[in-house]
Amino acid sequence: MQTPDPMTGAGDQTGRSLSRLQLLAYGLMGLPLAAATLPVYILVPSYYAVELGLGLSAVGAVLFAMRLWDVVSDPLIGALSDRTRSRFGRRRPWIAAGAPLTAAGAWLLFSPGEDAGLVHLALSAFLLYLGWTMVMLPYSAWGAELSGDYYERNRITAAREGFVVAGTLVAAAAAALSGESERTTGLMAVGLFVVVLLPATALLMFRSVPDPPPDNRQRIDWRQGLDVLKQNRPFRRLIIAWLLNGVANGLPATLFLLYVDHHLKAPDKSGALLLTYFLLAIVGLPFWLWLARRYGKHRVWCAAMVWTCFWFSAAPFLGPGDVWLFAAVCVSTGIALGADLALPPSMQADAVDVDTAATGGAARTGLYFALWGMATKLSLALAVGLAFPGLEALGFDAAAAQDAAVGAVSNTTPLAWMYGFAPIVFKLGAIALVWRHPLGAADQADLRRRIEAEEQTDASR
Repeated sequence: MQTPDPMTGAGDQTGRSLSRLQLLAYGLMGLPLAAATLPVYILVPSYYAVELGLGLSAVGAVLFAMRLWDVVSDPLIGALSDRTRSRFGRRRPWIAAGAPLTAAGAWLLFSPGEDAGLVHLALSAFLLYLGWTMVMLPYSAWGAELSGDYYERNRITAAREGFVVAGTLVAAAAAALSGESERTTGLMAVGLFVVVLLPATALLMFRSVPDPPPDNRQRIDWRQGLDVLKQNRPFRRLIIAWLLNGVANGLPATLFLLYVDHHLKAPDKSGALLLTYFLLAIVGLPFWLWLARRYGKHRVWCAAMVWTCFWFSAAPFLGPGDVWLFAAVCVSTGIALGADLALPPSMQADAVDVDTAATGGAARTGLYFALWGMATKLSLALAVGLAFPGLEALGFDAAAAQDAAVGAVSNTTPLAWMYGFAPIVFKLGAIALVWRHPLGAADQADLRRRIEAEEQTDASR
């Protein structure tokens, strides 16, 4: 096998096995990228609305408007990064341009002055969202292109997603340690973390990880490309399953604090339980990679979802004081989260091979991962949109639940069932789609042979 040049990535990437250093260099950038996004969902809205006095409705409207920009930017940046021609590769220039925007947006958003208003919020959020998309989409596509091997893609995805979870923990810890009275300090700490670490990890990746050179094969027009995308059966099934599973994971994430605070009556344990959940996700990653090598990605992902359903089914039957029993739920479902993080994006990389083999042209990895990212964001939005209206429709009274903490009586049964049962419904739908996933190791190997034969034919012309 030809040895790739570390700067251009020239050489055969099909069966490439990355060294541990290269895996580390690739995955490490997920740490600051994750740290840059968690505060936007958890800390920024309340900080700008309450502490800076801008109002919940106004802040929510601004952040929602900025998020709508993703509908335009995601597919545009994904498609453009596929078409980029540069002596430095396709993905590296986009990350180099997007990293400073992300860092600047994070610093401006997380360290506003006392006189910061809605214009400051809008501009800084716009910079952060745009820069993050310019980095994350090429970064994900780059990982999918590092190897065409069915199993090696699991290692690459796991390296990235493991550091994403670690970045989430860093941001959560900064917020927790700062406390409500020092929220400004916590936000600034996260902003500084991103400003320093994002450029540093990007430089490390640029020097250590090959970026495949521009794909000069013929590109199909967008109408034909859309037809091929619609006919990509593995992709269709996978992205719908990913959406359903995303809602299933988003619902308990949205309701976690309510469940622990009001149903278990253990608000002082929420931080430790959440930390346990994410730590076990990292611990479980090697186990799921080992299983996937033996039994295939889609079957192992299904097994992990079934395991999660089993443990979530216990949540509605727990009650006040059952903290240790719920800790067992957090440990068990946290382990299964590792499969959710590593295996579906690896399967998505395989689905891109279906498209490349069908068109016989240049790979459209960036576009596919842009659609993947949009499905991820939609699942989070649906989870929030279903959780709170669903609780209200079922008769859960948050005010009464708050009073119950000091002695009043409140019915938290709707909360417990929404937290524990609703995710199972969505996961079962995902399992039904994935169980017969029509793209295993042998199928993907055949696709790679067809793609390589086409590449060799084009090169000889």
